[in-house]
Amino acid sequence: MTQSTDPLDRLHPGLLHHIVNTLGWPGLRPLQQESIEPLLEGSDAVLLAPTAGGKTEAASFPLLSRMATEQWTGTSVLYVCPLKALLNNLLPRLETYTSWLGRTAALWHGDVPQARRKRLLRERPDVLLTTPESLESMLVSTNVDHRAFFSGLRAIVVDEVHAFAGDDRGWHLLAVLERLERLVERPVQRIGLSATVGNPEQLVQWLQGSGAAKRPARVVAPHLREESPTLPPPGDVQLDYVGSLSNAATVIAALHQGEKRLVFCESRKQVEELGAGLRAKGVTTFLSHASLSADERRRAEEAFAEARDCVIVSTSTLELGIDVGDLDRVIQVDAPSTVASFLQRLGRTGRRPRSTRNCLFLALDEDGLLAAAALLLLWGRGWVEPVTAPPEPRHIAAQQILALCLQEHQVGDQLWQEWWGGLGPFGPAAEPVVRHLVSEGFLDQDGGMLFIGPEAEKRFGYRHFMDLTAVFTAAPEFTVLAGRTEIGTTDPALLTEEVAGPRRLLLAGRSWQVTYIDWSRRRCFVEPVDSGGRARWGGLGMARATSYELTRAVRDVLLGATPPVTLTRRAQGALTQAREENGELVHTGGTVIVRGGRDTNMRWWTWAGYRANATLAASLGPVTDPLQRPTAAYLRLREDITPQEWAKAAADASEQLCLPSVDSRALTGLKFSTALPPRLAEATLAARLADLDGAAEVLREPTRFVVHTHP
Repeated sequence: MTQSTDPLDRLHPGLLHHIVNTLGWPGLRPLQQESIEPLLEGSDAVLLAPTAGGKTEAASFPLLSRMATEQWTGTSVLYVCPLKALLNNLLPRLETYTSWLGRTAALWHGDVPQARRKRLLRERPDVLLTTPESLESMLVSTNVDHRAFFSGLRAIVVDEVHAFAGDDRGWHLLAVLERLERLVERPVQRIGLSATVGNPEQLVQWLQGSGAAKRPARVVAPHLREESPTLPPPGDVQLDYVGSLSNAATVIAALHQGEKRLVFCESRKQVEELGAGLRAKGVTTFLSHASLSADERRRAEEAFAEARDCVIVSTSTLELGIDVGDLDRVIQVDAPSTVASFLQRLGRTGRRPRSTRNCLFLALDEDGLLAAAALLLLWGRGWVEPVTAPPEPRHIAAQQILALCLQEHQVGDQLWQEWWGGLGPFGPAAEPVVRHLVSEGFLDQDGGMLFIGPEAEKRFGYRHFMDLTAVFTAAPEFTVLAGRTEIGTTDPALLTEEVAGPRRLLLAGRSWQVTYIDWSRRRCFVEPVDSGGRARWGGLGMARATSYELTRAVRDVLLGATPPVTLTRRAQGALTQAREENGELVHTGGTVIVRGGRDTNMRWWTWAGYRANATLAASLGPVTDPLQRPTAAYLRLREDITPQEWAKAAADASEQLCLPSVDSRALTGLKFSTALPPRLAEATLAARLADLDGAAEVLREPTRFVVHTHP
């Protein structure tokens, strides 16, 4: 009798029974099928698929089979997500799958009540859904016996792994996973779930951390074989030019009536203003963004999921895999900052049989039109950003060393590196950080041991060191309350700036009049009014087309390249006008330096992205304008510079590129920078502001001078 070669037959029989009979599936999707063998054999892996591609099942079915077959006990699987809302959304599915095998799944994050957490400590679930910050909190909490709780740990699933890998939460996650492996004294299988990225092989190596050279790893991505990388996936993608947010509201209200539409905006302010504009036109509208209360967001998302003829307006909060029901349309105001974001958003549609993925772009101005056209041009070429971790995370190393001392109470001053298994930033590179922590009193050192010092107590000790477990600095916002109901948060500037008449806010798509401000508790009480509210939040926001590749694609569009999508007549006309007005700023053979013309400044139009231009401004020294504020497209030069001076300065810069200078005020956005020597904090930020490769590429290109002489 021959043994079956179908990977499906390798799953646990009980699980297989329910897949066929309870779910009624005739078989598994290609990703789910191809994930079985590597995951059953214990390989680390990254599973790639578009949104709604069945990634959760691809990871959980083999792991649950191993759990049953190998008789894992205790909390053996961690399921880590970047968002609490995503965890809440996943819990019912994982509870169902675990119950088929007599196992359990449970949530642990900041919104889970204390009584429920105490019960989980007594009755450990087989699968725990959590965030990296909550994992860290468990490790440092005096209420959790972390050695006992995690003693059965065998595997970790990291959902939306690309969302972690590109920023400091990724470094934090990797460091916490290394500490967990050391606690349980065995390798822990790591599985990342991701949408399409430009560098999946590097992503799986990143996820492996210190085990990258020691453990087998696989990328499972059957859809990449099925789709030609040079052609966009089938779908109805259009680009329109509407000229203003109020015009966008008019278009959205008129189009696709009777359908369920998800609209993405690039700022919370836009979400609020567009939401209010749609409601004024009688459109059933819901809102979702990070400054709305969790209850407000949940109510909106649930109502939207159950409704039919409606719109939900969101920032990137609904980009990740949260289920908001059966969508008909995605609409994008201006453009997201990456092709990867667009792919996530496009993937929210086309889930029903015989429906196609679709997205309508509504550009509000020329910049938005060019950014959207550039992004769609790259998408049409099959290009997706590589996900890369930010360089030199010294501040995360400082945070991790302090957290380890909280976790273990004391750590050997020669042994702390062992907790991270040689993972780059947390090895010998962190020794200057430890010396600084000791010298400044963040750590005390005695008898060859390190432990928490008075300065760490003072800076981070509030509420049992809760501030030490969050990697980002949140802006100080005021909580907005209508009676006892929390609506969300707002920027304090709206509560302090001079206004004529009553002070009104726009939040959750509705106008509110401020009745009382509790300054000491940062609370603001409001009551509803018909109109007149204003929305505002601080922060720099995401500069449009700020990367080298996207800004270069804007240049390509101005030079005549057109994305492979449907352009409305308005978009075609606006694009033609943009090309005519900016024609002298682009040149097929290289870069352009323009003096005079639209303004008196001398500008070097590199089209290289903000970070490359900041690097060039620092490297060119005296030939640049000393009051420099580079943009993604250009940097300013000294007005009297000659072509000869320019050529020499460019040649010198090619030999020795410099990191951008750092404004010390910018360090406030680098959390835990206070635990670093100022020079190391500035060096960390400078490395992150630089694009040495982009700058070098631009300096290799020929430069054309265009000089306008004024009569």
